[in-house]
Amino acid sequence: MKNKTGYALYILLCLLLLPALTSHAQDTTGTNRLIVDSLQRRNAAAARDTPPVTITADSLVLSYKDKHSPRKAAFYSAVLPGLGQVYNRQYWKVPLVYAALGISTGVFIWNMDNFTEFRNAYRVRVANASNPDYIDQYPQYSDANLKYLRDAYRQYVDYSVLVFVAAYALNIVDATVFGHLRQFDMSDDLSIRISPKVIDNRAIGIGINISLSPDRKNRKGLVFR
Repeated sequence: MKNKTGYALYILLCLLLLPALTSHAQDTTGTNRLIVDSLQRRNAAAARDTPPVTITADSLVLSYKDKHSPRKAAFYSAVLPGLGQVYNRQYWKVPLVYAALGISTGVFIWNMDNFTEFRNAYRVRVANASNPDYIDQYPQYSDANLKYLRDAYRQYVDYSVLVFVAAYALNIVDATVFGHLRQFDMSDDLSIRISPKVIDNRAIGIGINISLSPDRKNRKGLVFR
């Protein structure tokens, strides 16, 4: 009997709490729906206020120019002469770069050979000065002349190295400079327009509009009273 009474009280308690739980769940669902609706309305308002993004040919060209890096051009030319010019799309400069480096290298080798030849001839002559069986390879030159030729070609070797280094450095500088110039806007709309202008609604002057950009809003103006 007591068990039946306990079960009856438990069932009665559940029936009393069921409406409260149901209403709480409904209130929670309604609150969540209100939050979602508010977020959706806010996103829609932000989308209306944000202007649309238009992709034009000018923007595509600008993005392509921004990707061109003068540092890469300098690095490529430092690693391999002429590669920076290829990166800058100046292919006609590659033969000039290798001609300058090749000529300076050839002059260096020629001067080094002559320096070695006259240095050895001078050393052999000095070492065999007292040897009657010695056959001189350069009898037309005196000791002073051989020494002068040796010193002269040694200076020419140094100059050849400097010329080679200068040509190599010029190759890097050229790639860097023209890498920067590829991003420079060379507009075809370069004009000057002179017209009368009213200054402060009181005086009449002359206005000069100098156009350096295809965009008319970017034109610069000078006013003379």
